[in-house]
Amino acid sequence: MPADDVAALVAGAVEGQPRAVARLISLVEDRSPKLREVSAALASTAGRAHVVGITGSPGVGKSTSTSALVGVLRAAGRRVGVLAVDPTSPFTGGALLGDRIRMQDHATDAGVYIRSMASRGHLGGLSASAPQALRVFDAAGCDVVLVETVGVGQSEIEIAGIADTTLVLLAPGMGDGIQAAKAGILEIGDIFCVNKADRDGANSTRRELRSVLSMTGDDGGGSWKPSIVMTVATTGQGVEELLARIDAHREHLAASGELGRRRLARARREIEALALTEVQQRFAHLSGHADLDDLARQVVEGGTDPFAAADRLVQAL
Repeated sequence: MPADDVAALVAGAVEGQPRAVARLISLVEDRSPKLREVSAALASTAGRAHVVGITGSPGVGKSTSTSALVGVLRAAGRRVGVLAVDPTSPFTGGALLGDRIRMQDHATDAGVYIRSMASRGHLGGLSASAPQALRVFDAAGCDVVLVETVGVGQSEIEIAGIADTTLVLLAPGMGDGIQAAKAGILEIGDIFCVNKADRDGANSTRRELRSVLSMTGDDGGGSWKPSIVMTVATTGQGVEELLARIDAHREHLAASGELGRRRLARARREIEALALTEVQQRFAHLSGHADLDDLARQVVEGGTDPFAAADRLVQAL
């Protein structure tokens, strides 16, 4: 198929062709001139996949846990997409860590699509192209899409903005209980996983987390209370239980109507972000323009005030 024939690429993705999926995500990530065409073609295929966000501090085992979840999902016969958002290389602008390298066990599985995507300086640990990439996985018939972020912190909690279910990983001996309260991840976590549970301090981490969670309310969508699951991702211990809790949360979201509300809020945020980007691009064209210089001169000379000048500038956009 032609490399940039969007209709053919989308048809190929729907048929499950890995090359078509990879090419579409590349068009999305590179902000191709065909991005709008890609988005329009994918619109009717969206909304089927369960999007699970996976976040946590560096070193808690996010990639290993993601790989373990892929294994149990495939054992259950489900098609899986993995979007691993990595730090950006300062030299190429590409994904620095390349999680595909760390998931070689699934590289030859036709039912698994794995893609690393650079965050490109996006503060939330996500790429700005992530929402469109998720639509590509949806079109490819993925039942579950796992989104692994760079990390978690004050500015890195926006995974909840694109995920149906947010999984927060912690590990014993890393002070994660205190960090969780600081970073605000108690508010975004639907399920908490204490990985490396075979290490000393795992039970203490669980008790500390349970104590803090007992002081929080539900997720606003009914009676769901955040779960705590103990795992050892390297051996697979507890991973099936973790998947069971993820499935239970999906059922809760659907039954309570929270799934629809979350997705509506997600679409609203995406529309706002795209609109703001368009306004910023238009404004960039006015920077240094004679009209802007004239308005600035009037403000300096007292002929108008900054608010009135800004109103006139906005009208010119």
